Amino acid sequence: MTTLHDRGLRGFASDNYAGVHPEVLRALADANDGHQISYGEDQYTERLSEVMREQFGERAETFPVFNGTGANVTALTSVVPRWGSVIATGNSHIHVDEGGAPEKVGGLKLLVVPTPDGKLTPDLVATQAYGFDDEHRARPSAVSITQSTEVGTLYTPAEIRALADSAHAHDMAVHLDGARIWNAAAALGVPFREFTTDAGVDVLSFGGTKNGLIGAEAVVVLDPDRAPGLIRLRKTFMQLGSKMRFQSAQLLALFEGGLGLASAAHANAMASRLRGALDELALPGLSFAYETRANAVFAVLPNDAADRIRERYRFYDWDRAAGQVRWMTSFDTTEADIDAFVEAIREELTR
Repeated sequence: MTTLHDRGLRGFASDNYAGVHPEVLRALADANDGHQISYGEDQYTERLSEVMREQFGERAETFPVFNGTGANVTALTSVVPRWGSVIATGNSHIHVDEGGAPEKVGGLKLLVVPTPDGKLTPDLVATQAYGFDDEHRARPSAVSITQSTEVGTLYTPAEIRALADSAHAHDMAVHLDGARIWNAAAALGVPFREFTTDAGVDVLSFGGTKNGLIGAEAVVVLDPDRAPGLIRLRKTFMQLGSKMRFQSAQLLALFEGGLGLASAAHANAMASRLRGALDELALPGLSFAYETRANAVFAVLPNDAADRIRERYRFYDWDRAAGQVRWMTSFDTTEADIDAFVEAIREELTR
């Protein structure tokens, strides 16, 4: 097929813009020959289940799905009764970026809490964790957090443990949206299990697309007692892949030779390089809204300058009224990409 895009085009809008990691393409090719049983009874999915139990504990159950929204809706619906609701942050992906799918598809009521840094705390959860026996109110049944958060911040294992203890005291499940869980693990420098299973998380949306995969994520049930029907929900919510070996092979590739952590660590390092270079320049009109811990940089600058820079490098407004933008790096971002982007920003802010 004729290549239709400019292979030299670079941007900082989303890690979804990056292509598929070459090692993942090789894994797909390796899984392609011959026949394998469909709908998850293949050897790659079996091996993935083994690897995920090694990563998250012997009780972990893994269900590959197609995308992050499907993972979130399926995971949350599995732990929330029909009369239940989910407590989440006001800028959570399930609230602002999934087209109402949790409500429309899962029938879930979302109870959102404003946060200063994208993170919930037990005290913030408590503002919505009430009315458990009030028939007029959707019963709070789960707490959903994101790691790394929508604004690039991180929960420590201790912070998640405190949230889980608080939630479980009210018989609420804990869901972790791990769309960028690899970036979080690389930044924290701890095993996945330390900030999931061991911290009290019950069900996890395990990301892959933002770290070099294509159409491959997973729901990982860490406490099967809380999500007994997920194997049926995955089919109901149209997330059951017939040729599942190709989803599983991609996820497995991230664990081979440390590929996933290395890719995420590189993306994080490129964001740090971007933030560090701009901090050093101390450009007029430029400031930052949040700390840079993973692969996201949230900057504040005049809208007209942002629009001019965007003519050369695509990125998104985060809060245009506040002049806030988001710059994302990915596994294939290079130092040269960063340096050229920094120069473009410098030129526009000093013109």
